[in-house]
Amino acid sequence: MSSIKKNFLYNLIYQILLIILPLITTPYISRVLGADGVGAYTYTYTIANYFVLAAMLGVKNYGNRSIAIVRDNPFELRKVFWEIYSLQFWCSAVSLAVYVIFVLFFVSEYQSITLIQGIYVFSAMLDISWLFFGLEKFKITVTRNIIIRLISLLCIFLFVKEADDLWKYTLIMTLGIFFSQSYLWHYAKELVPWIRPKFSESIQHLRSELVLFVPVIAVSLYKMMAKIMLKQLSDVTQVGYYESADRVLNIPLGVITALGTVMLPRMSNLAASKDKSKENEYIHNSMLFAMFLASGMMFGISGIATDFVPIFFGEGYLPCIDLMHAMAPTIFFIAWANVLRTQYLIPNKQDHSYIISVILGAVINLVINALCIPHMQAMGAAIGTICAEAAVCICQTIMVRKQLDIKHYAKDTLPFLLCGIGMYFIIIGISNRFSNSVIGLCVEILLGGSLYAIAALLYFMLSHQNIVRGLFKKKH
Repeated sequence: MSSIKKNFLYNLIYQILLIILPLITTPYISRVLGADGVGAYTYTYTIANYFVLAAMLGVKNYGNRSIAIVRDNPFELRKVFWEIYSLQFWCSAVSLAVYVIFVLFFVSEYQSITLIQGIYVFSAMLDISWLFFGLEKFKITVTRNIIIRLISLLCIFLFVKEADDLWKYTLIMTLGIFFSQSYLWHYAKELVPWIRPKFSESIQHLRSELVLFVPVIAVSLYKMMAKIMLKQLSDVTQVGYYESADRVLNIPLGVITALGTVMLPRMSNLAASKDKSKENEYIHNSMLFAMFLASGMMFGISGIATDFVPIFFGEGYLPCIDLMHAMAPTIFFIAWANVLRTQYLIPNKQDHSYIISVILGAVINLVINALCIPHMQAMGAAIGTICAEAAVCICQTIMVRKQLDIKHYAKDTLPFLLCGIGMYFIIIGISNRFSNSVIGLCVEILLGGSLYAIAALLYFMLSHQNIVRGLFKKKH
């Protein structure tokens, strides 16, 4: 079995777990903590996450790419790792110190919860997942994540019993992240034994990290700033509605982003060796696979939203129905852009194009949020998110139109969209017969998904596309 196939399967297993766990915990947490509790957790987590981003700079993508390039040279691998990590360590230390000062002197609402989120900020100092991604050692990261996620799940049901247990829920989630990051160091000491990095060489990585930090911040603005703006311009309940809808949409996106996570180090290695034909082959097959998944998920989630929300979240979350309908197209935009970003722009060091696209998305998102949230509340944030993701997708497509066969990708995508539209109307028809019932929802998901898969398979057969063999072809 090829390494790409094994790595994708490892990540797919993990992403399936990430799909299953929210299906178990979200209905419980949404009822126990309520929309206010979910909103408070999301608000404090979002604040802490900005300090984590400052601690990590752009090391997730930069470190991944750098390790992938030198992984065949043991000495260079050790040298590059410790140079990059030493920079991460000091940035994390500064970020943690500023966070503690910020919470103690400037935070009054949810201060205790925000302090607990500091464990998450501290975990950034220990996060070396980029090393294992660059080495394409996904089994280690997936295994530890599965174990820790299952332990966290058990703790949630054992200790979170009422709305006042928000601090316990926050502690469980942050400790899960902490132990997940700490665990990797057991393997790192064998892969990259200690070598003292020179400050002059470590600091040379700062500029490249800052370049990739710009899109990280820009993406965070339209991914997370909406939640902060909702809290400031509306209330924490609206944050809870938006977060709940967004969480459902992020579940299927995990499968798509798993492909990008696996392919980034491989494509970086190919870009360094200038193997253009293999690059184009991987990108084409990845785009087919991503569009197959995205089209089905987009129309599928929109189709089941009316029955899914009251059953999954409870009657108190009915505003999430319209939010899920509105935000479903973001799945398609994110999937398309994810392939272009992780398999072409970043591996080929076209960071300038990547930065322009996400800054455009961030600006559009902030403007629309400021205009729409005061009048439309959570729906205003949803509109801002849709416009931002569409802008990023379109901008990145324009940037690579001369290097990649965009027309071919679009032509191959059209049949998936048509199959998705057909599935949507079938699901709506089923919903009209089994309104707001668990049986009806199961029938919608199983029948709609099966028919979409069959229609897509027929398309593959008729167009002579063998995506599985093409995508996971053995490395030569």
